[in-house]
Amino acid sequence: MRDGCESIQINGFGFTAFGAEAGNRSNDGIDEVDISGNQQGHAVDRCEPVARKIPSMNIDSTKFLRRAVPILVGLTLLGRAIGMGLVPLMDTTEARYGEIARKMAELNDWVTPWFDYGVPYWGKPPLAFWLTATSFKVFGLNEFAARLPHWIASLIIIALVWALSGRRDRDAAMPTVAVISASALFFVSAGAVMTDIELTVGTTLAMTGFWLALDKPKAGSTGSGWLAALLFFGGLATGLLAKGPVALVLAGTPLFLWTAYNRRWLDVWRRLPWIRGVLGTLIITLPWYWIAEQRTPGFLAYFLIGEHWHRFVTPDWQGDRYGHAHTYPIGTIWAFAFIGTLPWSLLLPVAAWRWRKRKDQASAATMSAVNTPALRSDEQAWQSYLLVWAFTPLLFFTAARNITMAYVLPGIPAAAILTGSWLAQQRRQGRAVNQLLSVGMLITLLLVCRLAIYNGEPFHMERRSLKALVTAYDQARATQSNVPLVFVGLRPFSAQFYSHGHAIQADSIDQFWRRIGTDPAYVAIPSRYSDALIASAAAHETRTESNKTAAAKPAYVVNRVYRHGNYDLFYVAAH
Repeated sequence: MRDGCESIQINGFGFTAFGAEAGNRSNDGIDEVDISGNQQGHAVDRCEPVARKIPSMNIDSTKFLRRAVPILVGLTLLGRAIGMGLVPLMDTTEARYGEIARKMAELNDWVTPWFDYGVPYWGKPPLAFWLTATSFKVFGLNEFAARLPHWIASLIIIALVWALSGRRDRDAAMPTVAVISASALFFVSAGAVMTDIELTVGTTLAMTGFWLALDKPKAGSTGSGWLAALLFFGGLATGLLAKGPVALVLAGTPLFLWTAYNRRWLDVWRRLPWIRGVLGTLIITLPWYWIAEQRTPGFLAYFLIGEHWHRFVTPDWQGDRYGHAHTYPIGTIWAFAFIGTLPWSLLLPVAAWRWRKRKDQASAATMSAVNTPALRSDEQAWQSYLLVWAFTPLLFFTAARNITMAYVLPGIPAAAILTGSWLAQQRRQGRAVNQLLSVGMLITLLLVCRLAIYNGEPFHMERRSLKALVTAYDQARATQSNVPLVFVGLRPFSAQFYSHGHAIQADSIDQFWRRIGTDPAYVAIPSRYSDALIASAAAHETRTESNKTAAAKPAYVVNRVYRHGNYDLFYVAAH
């Protein structure tokens, strides 16, 4: 050693690549550089003043990533909330349900949802419409108000899976929340104007309450028994008012199968107040069903038989009063599940394969120091509970052909808890779980931004709504407030919502001409029919009332005002 200098021992050879064997391994599978002055390693001469400035450097990326996961969860939820006010209501589902809720708030009719003025909507119970209409009353008629109740519903689901997973394993709570928040279907549904998120609130409440009731140490113990019953029967009532008897199927089927497999019939009977709970559920839900049938006779027959039987078992069902039936191949629900759980349905199998191949590089001493909770005696019952909960929607809708991707949603909370529990175990074994979660959430956020904006211009989302066209109509008629907006052919629900129900529908071009007579009007028509509209204007002629024998003049002037997506907006006025 030279005068005035000391030798510093540096273990390792600088920064090591991910998965390398040099250096110390953290709990999260990240190799760390040790510049600690131990006796092993290579000696490097440094001047003493420099050595004192760096007594110990431990590049701990694990702490950073552990903090990054909750931050990304918050950004994911915040991003969804911000998007609720920026994206217009899209056709068809969002705009349809938003318009039904708007009519409910306008008419102050809290019993019958209205598909159109004078046309009742029998397709769904009113809970989602109640929430949206109430939000309109409080916050005004806008996209954020329409979506806010459904975003809050998603937060309730997240809170339930956080509590349920954390009750079993505290380390599993954050991975569970990260997985469900960034799952494609849940992210889209969180804040979308639809009824499926309320159904999922109901089934998640019921499944959470049931497990809390059965998880009590003794049948006669108090404490959370009342809460378990409130969650269970309150969840059933929520589901019945959100989507109908299908909620009983999606909650009752897994509970029946799990109880039968584990032979817990006596415990199930003793630990839930079935008589009082069922009566309370019926008292909450039956009055609306009875009043709705009295207001619009025929509702129960259509809703119970058509919506709960033909919609699922009859391909191309012709009895749908509010649209058209979907027709998919049998088993499509499994493909929907794969798409709806992206990016995890791709990332998790890859991670599991890599982790399985990688040798365990942690020493016996390190593994013994890891605080791994002992498996509980009921772990098998818990895992089977989550599995049957997660797979029931998929199995139930496997044979159905008239389905949508949202039918996967009630099983996603259980799938997220299962995944979070597994990831917590992997993290305790030194796996790079936080990196995986961070990558998954970033993928979701980036893909959503990509869908929203393409080459600097609104892309898919904007084109699925006619808000811009209705806005152009409002601006063009600023000095002609009584000039109507007429849609030829289909009148999209977004046009009804943004025109506050004032948009008129004409089934054909001829009907449009007959409807407006000699009055000016704005007409919105699919672009492929624009030439036909212009040509038809020349065929219509007018004669003044004072001179019936005068030469006929071209009847109308047709000027294109605006084009949006597949629609053209024209101003039509008589000479």
